[in-house]
Amino acid sequence: MKLIGEKLCAKRGGRVLFAKLSFTVDSGRALLAIGPNGAGKTTLLRMLAGFLRPEAGQVRLEGGDADASIAEQCHYVGHANAVKPSLTVAENAAFWSGFLGGAADRLEVALNTFGLAALRDIPAGYLSAGQRRRAGLMRLLLAERPVWLLDEPTTSLDETAQKVLAGAVNQHLSGGGLVVAATHLPLAFDRAQELPVGLSAAAVA
Repeated sequence: MKLIGEKLCAKRGGRVLFAKLSFTVDSGRALLAIGPNGAGKTTLLRMLAGFLRPEAGQVRLEGGDADASIAEQCHYVGHANAVKPSLTVAENAAFWSGFLGGAADRLEVALNTFGLAALRDIPAGYLSAGQRRRAGLMRLLLAERPVWLLDEPTTSLDETAQKVLAGAVNQHLSGGGLVVAATHLPLAFDRAQELPVGLSAAAVA
């Protein structure tokens, strides 16, 4: 499987964020989009997920499900954690599992992996920022998707939680999945390469 971006261009408010940005991410590999604030890292991820159309260029996934869009084959975790404060941790997980078509046995694995099993009956509104981030990331494990798109995934995570996330990502990569992450910080992801994003960005193949 390959996720390919060809000569991508993005604008925001009439300003060009990046242009002629090209890359290829093979299965089992991670691509780290780096650059200053405002360079277009989040825009790039949203473009890959199909939320935004590029001004020019194209995105395609080779070797995936030919009958499904890229959006249907990816997990997208943005800045918002997408957890409902009034629902418990377990109820949030159950909602996402049902929405994503996940297997029932994955719910307990996800809770345990991200250290949330003991908080399963706590409304998400009472969680700390780090716990809410873990609850948002938990949906990566609730349903299988070959492509993971992660926007600043370590935000609010302590060192232990960052290692848990890296372990989940590396297991996904070892199983043939691929990851694209926007980050300001070093990420301990296996087989990762960097993609500078911005007007001075170079192509990565």
